[in-house]
Amino acid sequence: MTVKIILPKSGMGIEEGTVARWLKQVGDRVRQGEAVVEVETAKALQEVHAPVGGRLVKISLAVGESAAVNTELGVIEEDPA
Repeated sequence: MTVKIILPKSGMGIEEGTVARWLKQVGDRVRQGEAVVEVETAKALQEVHAPVGGRLVKISLAVGESAAVNTELGVIEEDPA
């Protein structure tokens, strides 16, 4: 099953973020809770963590691209149970 990595709301008044750096690349394995991407907001640089363990199969926003909160940043193919 695939699971989206979503740009989370990081604080009051924060409605968008910009991808600063991907810490993982397509094809890399990730553990649940592991930081996979850094996003810059108006107030801070924050890490976005993998919601599940598996393999990163898609990067939806490239470095330098901005998006609204709750936008898909990437997709993880979840490890079978």
